[in-house]
Amino acid sequence: MIVKQLSVFLQNEAGRILELTDVLGKAKVNIEALSVAETGEYGMVRMIAGDIEKASSALKNAGFSVNITDVLRVVFPDTPGALCKALTDLKNAGINVSYMYGYSHSDGTAPVIMKVNDIQKACAVLK
Repeated sequence: MIVKQLSVFLQNEAGRILELTDVLGKAKVNIEALSVAETGEYGMVRMIAGDIEKASSALKNAGFSVNITDVLRVVFPDTPGALCKALTDLKNAGINVSYMYGYSHSDGTAPVIMKVNDIQKACAVLK
């Protein structure tokens, strides 16, 4: 399924992620998935939010640099090899995965967010 993801650029300073979550909390926006990566002086927060437009607006109004991107949300069975098989299928179809993040859920599933170079083709491959 194609979903919207927020990408937020942050200075790598104490309290910046706190500020981001405070803004979203005050705007009553739920964070559904989150990834934080740092590259020295800056960090990148990628997230799926309950109300992407409201989240984007609140963060922009608070001075954050925000982009909205289409990504895939794929729910795999939480079994050994399930992700490997999907990645093999994507590779064999010529699809590059730029990044991904996910988790294992207690219901036996493993939701994963993926950024790919051809989102429509990836959807067809992973059906």
